[in-house]
Amino acid sequence: MKVMENELRGKRVMSSEGMVIGTLRNITVNEKTGKLENILVEPSDKIDPRLYHQDEQGYLLFPFESVKSVRDVIILGEE
Repeated sequence: MKVMENELRGKRVMSSEGMVIGTLRNITVNEKTGKLENILVEPSDKIDPRLYHQDEQGYLLFPFESVKSVRDVIILGEE
């Protein structure tokens, strides 16, 4: 099943343990290979963003490989 990036933007992102991490804002792609590299997540008010890798804008960075499931929410596994 194909999923378009614009369908993912704005989805809630959760850990596999059920903790709300935030909201998906963007996905980074390697321009040379076309490989999906990272997802950028706007952090939830309920987490401490300093515990995660962040970009210059304060979005949380997770490797695309950590995405385990995409349905009504995006589930991330252990990194």
